[in-house]
Amino acid sequence: MQTAIEVEQLSKSYGKLLAIDNISLSVERGTVYGLLGANGAGKSTIIECILGTRTADSGTITVLGCNPQRDRRNLFQNVGVQFQECDYQPEIKVSELCEETACLYKNPADWKELCTQFGIGDKMSSAVKSLSGGERQRLFIVLALIPNPQLVFLDELTTGLDAKARRGVWKILSDLKSKGLTIFLTSHLMDEVEALCDEICILKQGKVVFYGTVEQAKETSGCTKFEDAYLALSGEEVEEE
Repeated sequence: MQTAIEVEQLSKSYGKLLAIDNISLSVERGTVYGLLGANGAGKSTIIECILGTRTADSGTITVLGCNPQRDRRNLFQNVGVQFQECDYQPEIKVSELCEETACLYKNPADWKELCTQFGIGDKMSSAVKSLSGGERQRLFIVLALIPNPQLVFLDELTTGLDAKARRGVWKILSDLKSKGLTIFLTSHLMDEVEALCDEICILKQGKVVFYGTVEQAKETSGCTKFEDAYLALSGEEVEEE
């Protein structure tokens, strides 16, 4: 199977703070990969380096066969990114924001169909600011998929959604994965990680403390529940006491 993302010996410091320390990871095409860790563990820095929006101090990164620093224009057309918030005009409508986004790409997906799939097809003429938190979250997933990407980054993708809506999103993403989409996921919802991820990487203070499958994480930690395994491996359990 071809590799979508290859990261080797990546390090990045901010002043004296070592944010990520000698990180290596590999993501196969057509899989869902989960990057997990407490706030401040280094997840955002790794993603920014992979996307080419931040320069690492050392290490190499290949995304869809490209160097993210040198080939950002090419990657822009093939990579989708879901943001928790995005800049838009205060009164812009859902349809206008989707149309403006689609105009940026050579081969955009059918955004009307995506909106319908994600349960906001009846909100086309609504102002984005009038949407509920869950509706806005689904819109941001749609915006990430409009490029018709080969690879998509999803950050806390179902935050604010009820249980039924979350499972609906999982089903759509699983269907997209089966068609070849690679999904790079960050989430604090362990049932979501367990339902979606083929492989996971757990970070603690900028270092990889576990790499493998959910089942392997449970075996390594000696825990029967994945949430307990994650807490034990990430050290969050200790930090909360």
